[in-house]
Amino acid sequence: MKVHAVFNRDGGTFRTMDMKLFAETAKEIFEKHGHTFESEIVAGKSIVKALQKVADETGEHVLMAGGGDGTISAAADVAWKANVPLAILPAGTMNLFARALKIPLDLNLALESLAAGEIKSVDISTANAESFVHQFSIGFQPQLIKFRNTLEYSSRWGKQLASLRAFAKAVSNPPRFAVRMVVDGTATERTVSAVSVANNPYGQGMLPIPDSVDHGELGIYIAGRLTPIGLIKLAFNVLTGSWRRNPDVEEFLAKEVELHFPHLRRSAKATIDGELVPLPKDVKIAIHAGELKVLVPPDQP
Repeated sequence: MKVHAVFNRDGGTFRTMDMKLFAETAKEIFEKHGHTFESEIVAGKSIVKALQKVADETGEHVLMAGGGDGTISAAADVAWKANVPLAILPAGTMNLFARALKIPLDLNLALESLAAGEIKSVDISTANAESFVHQFSIGFQPQLIKFRNTLEYSSRWGKQLASLRAFAKAVSNPPRFAVRMVVDGTATERTVSAVSVANNPYGQGMLPIPDSVDHGELGIYIAGRLTPIGLIKLAFNVLTGSWRRNPDVEEFLAKEVELHFPHLRRSAKATIDGELVPLPKDVKIAIHAGELKVLVPPDQP
C-alpha cells in the first residue's frame, strides 16, 4: 500500500507528543510491513485542506488521518467523497469510530495493527448534505456541548471535567421541543428532550458504539420529556450501560428518517459526530451502506 498520513498536531494526545519522532516511527512500522509511507503534521485549522489535498492525489493510495473525533469525521467525509480508503489513528478523547473499528487506542499498537490490516467496506450516513460516522443529535447533547465550550480546558482530563461541569449546569433545565418524524415512511409527532440518530445501532456495551459497522441501518434513539430528575436517572443509566431499560428511552432501526421542527429557534444547534452545527428546520438522514472504505486490523469479522 501507499499510505499518506495527515496528523492534526492540535488533536488530543498529539498536543503533548514529539510529532516528528512519531511520524518517523509510523514510517518505520509501515515500511517494515512492505508499504510506502509519507506524512505531514498540520494545525487543526488546516486539517480539512490537507486531507482534501491528499485525497485528490492520483493513483491508488490510503488516506491516514490522526486526531480526535472531529478530525476523523472530517477525514471520513473527504475519503468517502473521493472514494479513497481511510486509515484512522485515534488521538482524541473518546475515539468512538476507532473503537467501533476495533483499532487499538495505543498509538504504536494502532500503527502496527493497521500496517498489517486490510481494506473493508463500512457504512456512512448523511444528515442533509453533512456526512457522519457516529451520530447526529438534537436536544441535550448540543446543549451540553454549548455549555462546555464556554469553559476553558487544555487536556483530555480537563475536557472531561468541563463536561461534568456543563452537565451540572444543563441538568437544571432539560430541553424540550416538538418534532415531526417520518421513520421509513411512518409519520409521528412528539415533544421530546433529545433525538439521536446513529450510523449503525449501538451495541450492548457502556460506550455508545456499534457492534457492527456494516449493519446497514440507522439506530434512532428518542428521550421523551425529561425532568431534571429524569435526566439524572438517564445519565446514570448511560454510565452503567443500562439505558435501554430506561422507560423514557425508545429505540428504532431504520434506513431513513426525516425530521421537521415546527417551532425551531434561529440559534438552535445539532451535533454531528460531536461538533456543533446549525440545525435546519428539516433534516433528512440516510445510511449509505458499504460506501466508506477503511483500513482495519487483520481478522475483522
